[in-house]
Amino acid sequence: MGRYVVRRLLQMIPVFVGATLLIFLMVNVMGDPVAGLCGDRECDPATAAQLRREFGLDKPVWQQYLTYMGNVFTGDFGTAFNGQKVTELMSTAFPVTIRLTLVAVVLEIVIGITLGVVTGLRRGRPVDTGVLVLTLVVISVPTFVTGLLLQLLLGVQWGWIKPSVSPEATVGELIVPGLVLASVSLAYVTRLTRTSIAENRRSDYVRTAVAKGLPRRRVVTRHLLCNSLIPVVTFIGTDVGALMGGAIVTERIFNIHGVGYQLYQGILRQNTQTVVGFVTVLVLVFLVANLLVDLLYAVLDPRIRYA
Repeated sequence: MGRYVVRRLLQMIPVFVGATLLIFLMVNVMGDPVAGLCGDRECDPATAAQLRREFGLDKPVWQQYLTYMGNVFTGDFGTAFNGQKVTELMSTAFPVTIRLTLVAVVLEIVIGITLGVVTGLRRGRPVDTGVLVLTLVVISVPTFVTGLLLQLLLGVQWGWIKPSVSPEATVGELIVPGLVLASVSLAYVTRLTRTSIAENRRSDYVRTAVAKGLPRRRVVTRHLLCNSLIPVVTFIGTDVGALMGGAIVTERIFNIHGVGYQLYQGILRQNTQTVVGFVTVLVLVFLVANLLVDLLYAVLDPRIRYA
């Protein structure tokens, strides 16, 4: 196991460098960030030249990238065009988005897996059909429609929640936004769990456990569920980074100043330092989540061993 972890960590280095390089190149072709600072008016040539020298934009792109990566390994993600350190923006945005993502993942796991197990054990019955139709509706409806609808009903008409989240963004305030953020993923987790449970239910090891006279609850939890959760864990692990990076719509609807809000502002203002810095951290989140998923395989299925 130790050698496997070391090998995976070494494999993450070229993936990280390649992903950040692509992000850096794509952000730099979005447009001239100095022109974006001046708005609709054309920048004064002298002022534009000074800004380019100040932010290192007068150097070749490859040199800008090497300078940026050198600073990243020292914990410096650059300075936004408004003079604020990107790390300061991260210190306020990431805690909020992490709380929102944790709420979404918990709802995704608890509700999705529970519904998947219930429908998988009752395949073909009315509850199975009802849940399948419901998940299909959730997948078909865009997230912004779901978010605006819940905000209108629960926040404006019924008054059960605040229409917008406060700057503190407590866990209680993030339950409904977390449900909106996790809605599509929750539907997929339900369907994945249902299919996996229904397939493994006919396996020989389940029939053997039943034939030995083991209690139904033990057969389901110890034998059937553990083996059925492997594809679900894969999906949830890769979905963590997607939830953090894809929270732009949800955060805009509920006025949450998290990672999605900062990315939106950075793209809108062509602030390359902010966009590249935040996306670099999200790449690391993806890589670490995938590593943890691979390690969880051996916990869920004793047949899986890493040499």
